[in-house]
Amino acid sequence: MRLDRGMRPQAAGPAARVLTAVRAAGKGSPAADAALAVLIAVLQEAGALTTPGAGLPDHLAVLAGSLALAVRRRAPVAVLLTVTACMLFYTMRNTPGPAPSFPVLIAIYTVVRAGRPLPAAVAGTVFLGGALASRLATASGQSAQEIVQSTILLLGWFLAAGVMGTVGRHQQAYLRQAEERAAEAERTREEAALRRAGEERLRIARELHDSLTHSISIIKVQAGVAVHLARKRGEEAPDALLAIQEAAGDAMRELRATLEVLREPSGQSPGSGLAHLGDLVDRARAAGLPTTVTVVGERRALPSAVDHSAYRIVQEALTNVARHAGRASAAVHIGYRPGELVVQVDDDGHASTDAPPTPGNGLTGMRERVTALGGLLHAEPRPEGGFTVRARLPVEETS
Repeated sequence: MRLDRGMRPQAAGPAARVLTAVRAAGKGSPAADAALAVLIAVLQEAGALTTPGAGLPDHLAVLAGSLALAVRRRAPVAVLLTVTACMLFYTMRNTPGPAPSFPVLIAIYTVVRAGRPLPAAVAGTVFLGGALASRLATASGQSAQEIVQSTILLLGWFLAAGVMGTVGRHQQAYLRQAEERAAEAERTREEAALRRAGEERLRIARELHDSLTHSISIIKVQAGVAVHLARKRGEEAPDALLAIQEAAGDAMRELRATLEVLREPSGQSPGSGLAHLGDLVDRARAAGLPTTVTVVGERRALPSAVDHSAYRIVQEALTNVARHAGRASAAVHIGYRPGELVVQVDDDGHASTDAPPTPGNGLTGMRERVTALGGLLHAEPRPEGGFTVRARLPVEETS
């Protein structure tokens, strides 16, 4: 006797293609799931329309069981139960062949991929058992052996769907573990870089302490002894000697503050903001450099990095004037503008456009500070003689 037209072994080809499509959609989006559900519904309904005796309840069951696949990722077990019940109802009433098993295969694959193999096994057993019992009870022109053989063929497809779901779940877990390992490796690299940076800061702090603190202390002590001896002899201590003593004390304080910043980089060194600009200018005057200060605009609170950098720019510029400009005077200009801070230091020394000075470490450091803040620095001789340093530092406006 021949097999039922819908249960021939040649139908394995379409089933294999359906399983391949299901596996390819394993990483699909909700839109892809909805499109797949609509496609399955159209194919199933086309088969139901050609099935003799299929009534309205059968068509509704086919549509409900197919369209439920649109939400198979959000509620895999509920979708599996719905699809199995609807397709089993349709199969037991009409014996349409293997076509109603395709939505069940997709639902089983989804549930197994989600890590729930037991509901998938129960649903597959119920569907195959119900379909087998129904066909044995209503067999016409088919032997029991042929019906069992076709059911075993369906069982192979169900097992294949479960195997593909298991493989997909393991692959997904592997990819997730690989991403976690990559993130952990990146975090470890960042921690190692921070640790090395901290070790380097501590090394620099120790080197600065060993190389500078002793020398500056000697300078301060010698200047203090000279001042004491001059006063003991009833003489007036020279202004330059007093300036050296005061500058050495300030240098010691700033060096200690800088070492603290190197050991803990979360803050700026105290005493190095524009609030202390007056003290800086007074030290420059005491060292013999006539200096004027002009502040334009409304004073306002500045970000610590901008405030610290503006102070250091003025400090370095005044130091360069004292060292390289000869007998000169300096003019400091601080301009508070919308969205930026302008720091300018001019001198009337012997620099000229015909023989521009070679940039040293001081100008390089200033440029690095300004560039790090996203600003602009101009340092060049003035046409009328002397040198100018002009820095424009962006300042974020806050309400």
